[in-house]
Amino acid sequence: MKEAGRYEPYSYFQLMEVSLRELLVEKGVVTEDAIAGATAIMRARGPERGAAMVARAWLDPAYKARMLANGSQAAEELGFEVPGLRLIVVENTPQAHNVIVCTLCSCYPRMLLGLPPEWYKSRPYRSRVVREPRKVLAEFGTRIPAKMQIRVHDSNADMRYMVLPMRPAGTGGWSEERLAALVTRDCLIGVAVPEIPKTPKTRKS
Repeated sequence: MKEAGRYEPYSYFQLMEVSLRELLVEKGVVTEDAIAGATAIMRARGPERGAAMVARAWLDPAYKARMLANGSQAAEELGFEVPGLRLIVVENTPQAHNVIVCTLCSCYPRMLLGLPPEWYKSRPYRSRVVREPRKVLAEFGTRIPAKMQIRVHDSNADMRYMVLPMRPAGTGGWSEERLAALVTRDCLIGVAVPEIPKTPKTRKS
């Protein structure tokens, strides 16, 4: 917990953001209200867009093929803009599990997943998941069998990754909306896998 009144200087990237934002406002390129509005939209956004892409891929093999070939175009096909960067979708299989990181900062497909969680931006996650991914995933409660390969993908300023998780067994005949509800942000990063919610047991009278 931070002490009241304690001064903490901006980091290098925070200073860059503030300086650029103030310059753009001063030059009349954008307004403070426009920035505040865009920020509010981003903060309110969750992983629903990424989940919708996954659910569509689970039901439509042709869409899945297009998504794996060009993630950005597949997102735009559903009306989700991915401006100025390349989205790469990596598929989990019975042989390989994928997990996403940004070792330099916190590059992340925000337009599809919302804001990154604090742990994704932390130095321990960024350094450890590269060196000991199996152990890090286990700490999230995701235990990958030893026979399965774990692939770690490093995002950067021009390229973002998103995981296409495996469809859970027992979801045959489910609607696209119901399938999408199984896909969490952590599934799309690769630190979790989709699971069917367990129904609570009823007591016998």
